[in-house]
Amino acid sequence: MKLNVRFLMILAFAAGIFSSEAQDIRVHDPVVAKEGDTYYLYNTGRGIGVYSSKDLKNWKREPAVFEEKPEWTDSVVPDFKNHIWAPDITLHDGTYYIYYSVSAFGKNTSAMGVATNTTLNPEDENYEWVDHGIVVQSVPNRDMWNAIDPNLVFDDEGTPWLAFGSFWDGLKMVKMNENLKEVAQPQEWHTISRRERSFELPDADAGDAALEAPFIFKKNGYYYQFLSWDLCCRGDRSTYKVVVGRSKDVTGPYVDREGKPLTEGGGTLIIEGNENWYGAGHNSTYTFDGKDYIFFHAYDANDNGAAKLKVAELEWDEEQWPSLKNDVLK
Repeated sequence: MKLNVRFLMILAFAAGIFSSEAQDIRVHDPVVAKEGDTYYLYNTGRGIGVYSSKDLKNWKREPAVFEEKPEWTDSVVPDFKNHIWAPDITLHDGTYYIYYSVSAFGKNTSAMGVATNTTLNPEDENYEWVDHGIVVQSVPNRDMWNAIDPNLVFDDEGTPWLAFGSFWDGLKMVKMNENLKEVAQPQEWHTISRRERSFELPDADAGDAALEAPFIFKKNGYYYQFLSWDLCCRGDRSTYKVVVGRSKDVTGPYVDREGKPLTEGGGTLIIEGNENWYGAGHNSTYTFDGKDYIFFHAYDANDNGAAKLKVAELEWDEEQWPSLKNDVLK
């Protein structure tokens, strides 16, 4: 009996039943960094979810970034449950910076924090995430923007900028201090994307200008802004999609393929749902080993709308606009 059970388990592993293939792991809002020969994926979840992989296909769950919620979070969202949204991971001068979002759903009662580590490997003796608290905070009826979905980018002069935002009056970008832990002074802010919002709505209402999650990717002499339109997190009612625009300057203006500014509702569609996937969005984009990849989540129409990881290569046409090289939403 023991031999038979062992044999059946071996067959199961060989068939992929117990493997954690990329298309099978359930994640929202994936971002990725590579250290050595290992990819580390961070996603929305309790304490920030973490997976590791050697091949971007088979994933192993790792310990969360925060076993306990950061001390400051209750001051923003009372009785915060440590369900942290939309992280962003960056290596700079030998230190990893992870930005993350603390928010109340549908409200701009939100803040973005940052933590640092010298390694991503949980088995390294130096592994320790050190939290540095709030970077940017939004307050209802004070701010017409939402402090979630951070993405750090450096311009060609090495100046750091934090892009972020969701709904309200558009996506923002703010110059960061060189220590990457606070906004630079004097402050410099830019709107980098916007869709038309119904003017009669109260300021505290998220509104109907559905866009969020900017991710800036440098390529071909341009800064490409990927962002998500429409609705996430609603199962079979999810309508998420990814659009893109580009600019020669990190702060914009960003325009789509037709030349329409992203601040006027522009955006060139590159990812959308179909009969098998209700919606797909909240992407991150990187170059690993000479290949450009886009990571995002999609809502599986054949699994009750579960959010699952998708990984695709990007290709670029003669005019240097991106598209998916491989169809991962079959």
